[in-house]
Amino acid sequence: MLKNMGTVDRGIRLFIVIVFAVLVITGVVKGIGLIICSVIGAYLLFTSIFSFCFFYSLVGIHTLRTKSGVDD
Repeated sequence: MLKNMGTVDRGIRLFIVIVFAVLVITGVVKGIGLIICSVIGAYLLFTSIFSFCFFYSLVGIHTLRTKSGVDD
């Protein structure tokens, strides 16, 4: 599995995960919203950890920069 996510992309996803977690923990979202936030949050967390987004690979997007500063 090749990495296709850059640092900024991963940071944005982690920020969204934190926001979702706060909403869930404080009880702002309930019912189906809780399930949706949990599923989306889990997906964003795992994609951030592994630097790989399945949907990016489907459409050919990659935000990862090489060491030389240019895309592959």
